[in-house]
Amino acid sequence: MPTRKDSDADRFRVRPAAPKSRARPRPERFASRVLREVSKAGAKPSGQRARRPASTFGRGRVAASMTGGRLGGQARRVVIKARFVVLRKAGANSVSTHLRYIERDGVTRDGQRGQAYGPDIDAADLQAFEERGRADRHQFRFIVSAEDAVDLEDLRGFTRQLMQRMAVDLETPLDWVAVDHWDTDNPHTHIVLNGHTAGKEDLVIAPDYLAHGVRVRASEIAIEWLGPRTETEIRQSLQRELEQQRLTGLDRALLRQAVANTVDLTGRPEDRQRQNVLRARLQRLEALALAEQVDANRWRLAPDMARTLTAMGEREDTLDTMRRALKGQLRECVLDGVSTIPVIGRIAGKGLGDELHDRGYLVVDGIDGRAHYLKLPAGADLSALPVDGIVEAKPPGQERAVDPSIAAIAQDGIYKTADHLARLEQAADRDPQAMVDVHARRLEALRRSGVVARVADGVWQVPPDLMQKAQQYDAQTGTGPTIELRSHLPIDQQVRAIGATWLDRQLIGEGGGLAAQGFGAQVRDARRGRADFLVEQGLAERRGQRMVLARNLLATLRDRELANAGKSLQDQTGKTYRPMQEGARASGVYRRSIRLASGSFAILDDGMGFSLVPWKPVIELRLGKTLTATVRGSSVSWNFIRQLGQGIG
Repeated sequence: MPTRKDSDADRFRVRPAAPKSRARPRPERFASRVLREVSKAGAKPSGQRARRPASTFGRGRVAASMTGGRLGGQARRVVIKARFVVLRKAGANSVSTHLRYIERDGVTRDGQRGQAYGPDIDAADLQAFEERGRADRHQFRFIVSAEDAVDLEDLRGFTRQLMQRMAVDLETPLDWVAVDHWDTDNPHTHIVLNGHTAGKEDLVIAPDYLAHGVRVRASEIAIEWLGPRTETEIRQSLQRELEQQRLTGLDRALLRQAVANTVDLTGRPEDRQRQNVLRARLQRLEALALAEQVDANRWRLAPDMARTLTAMGEREDTLDTMRRALKGQLRECVLDGVSTIPVIGRIAGKGLGDELHDRGYLVVDGIDGRAHYLKLPAGADLSALPVDGIVEAKPPGQERAVDPSIAAIAQDGIYKTADHLARLEQAADRDPQAMVDVHARRLEALRRSGVVARVADGVWQVPPDLMQKAQQYDAQTGTGPTIELRSHLPIDQQVRAIGATWLDRQLIGEGGGLAAQGFGAQVRDARRGRADFLVEQGLAERRGQRMVLARNLLATLRDRELANAGKSLQDQTGKTYRPMQEGARASGVYRRSIRLASGSFAILDDGMGFSLVPWKPVIELRLGKTLTATVRGSSVSWNFIRQLGQGIG
């Protein structure tokens, strides 16, 4: 007979456990799903008044729990936008790019360049600040926008007091810089906070404090400076919100009060004033087809009301941005995502549509007579796109004209620039070398992605399914339109410039797509002026109504400009200028780049002389290093030389 002990040992026991999955990511915890759904209903500070547990990690959680019920209806409103940036993921240049942008031109009261400041200095050293945070795991970025910022006047003093209180709440001195921006209707301050404590530990801030505590502290300071909002100020603020076509505080109040998308305004007598304001807003929403009156006291809200109002507000902000950039010039405005064909024109304005996430935009005054608003990928370098420069924006994921041309010219899977050039010359193309250069640049881009392989200079191996793979590459790399700078020179400066300009390419290509109004009309006038200049230079002649351009016009103009620039640099440096010949190689130390009408060129210094070689962004990281370049027309192939022993400075 088995003992009782033995029978217990053999008994099968079920031990329930959390379900396991080999797939990634891991299943979301039930508690996390509950918290996420609660947050959708409106974030609330932690503590006794909250409906969710308080944060158990991070600095500032105690302060966040104590600030929950301090502010009433007469509090000064301050909007705080906060972003947590993991520096390793953001990229090596993320911090410097962001700091450079918030200090950009035109953000002060008098339109001057912004000036970063710190806790006790009015001119902060951004390079030193960046160096102090180089080893940090993360960084915090804030935008502080007080509703009454104009009345505050001293935004620096306001920001310093806010950061002092944050330092007390977080129990550590803070390493930060800030820049005030006065270039919008709502003056605001950008704050960049390094992610370390005084003891060089990671600065971990409680989520509740980021979501609520900072805003409450800023509101408290605004009340101390300006006093509580008066009844008149509150009434004026509500009156402004009544007619706005955007998501307002009144709309958020309606959404919080709604049950099953229905708002019941059957209120108590003491709530009559508030109910009257909400009724007025509901009548406005009804006119926008975003609400429907059920009976005397109830309205049914459209399910997508918040999303629609948010989109309407963004659209109105975009149109205001475009009108400011155009400076009174009348244009039909085309918003991002409408155009499915390339957009060509001058940059009328630029900036960050989302300043917290560094997502830029361009306002392009197009040759089609319309103005276009183009969203750029996060981190796009706006400094490389000058206002009044000429750009071409290509929609992402579309077949490029050069791809079928490359596929047609390739023989047995091999594309050769020499064969292509011979074909174009035989066909009497106006500028065969320029056309070949376009194909070579495309092939180089595809080579870097592994679509094609370079066999030798001017020779590439092309796969049979080139067009399909090229489209896949464009779709994967293009998170927005592909922006290409065609000329940094304004259109009026191109008319009499010595060099290969965008206007010359318009003359060669007969300038299709030019509207009879707007910027298209300006290009027509400039093109006529450019033609007259080329006649003066002996590079064109008129035959009745026809304009006959010199053969290899672009190459001739480019060579003339390079000769002038080389002579000028030769006089300055005392070194011999060595012009680059077709197919020749040049080696030397990359000293710097210069910007000409024909484009940007790198100066390669071999010790005794120098050459001017078409510049590419990829070489900028190798400033001061020895490089080798092979030039074919306006295109160039760069080779990076590994230096042994002592480098050339």
